[in-house]
Amino acid sequence: MNNPSSHGVHDRDFALILWWLITLGWATLIFYLSTATFATWFSAWLLHQLLDLLRVNISAAAFAALHFLVRKFAHLTEYAMFSLLLYGALSGGRQFAWRARTAWQSVVIAALYSLIDELHQSFVPGRTASWTDCGIDAAGAALGMLFLYASEWCVQAKASRRAARKDSPADI
Repeated sequence: MNNPSSHGVHDRDFALILWWLITLGWATLIFYLSTATFATWFSAWLLHQLLDLLRVNISAAAFAALHFLVRKFAHLTEYAMFSLLLYGALSGGRQFAWRARTAWQSVVIAALYSLIDELHQSFVPGRTASWTDCGIDAAGAALGMLFLYASEWCVQAKASRRAARKDSPADI
């Protein structure tokens, strides 16, 4: 016979395993995006296709600047997402309540992974390792945690306002 109290444990275990699988999947995606398949020429081609689809014509210099920004923004966002996934996994699949230590660990792990990824790229034909990209990746991880902190702060502020309205006497 199943013990009803054991369901919570199984759900928590499942959530933890799911968090880690998704996080490792994201890390694998980052690693895959660092292969020759997704070198600069590919993102340039993709951006060119998008601009053509939108019927946008820009100068070569503007295209180069836009392409650079798109690639760096990709670094920022993929590592912001990675740090959020790490936070969830390191939190044991529990509720996303702010914990500074877990946030710090998430940023450090993401930054270390960035170093490993850039080392990987140094061995990939058509790719180069970049300290700048590591810095952008670490900044992205930190921005992910800043987003989490700001979200938590907003939720708490909203709850405080709701509680204050509930506790205040009704206007007559």
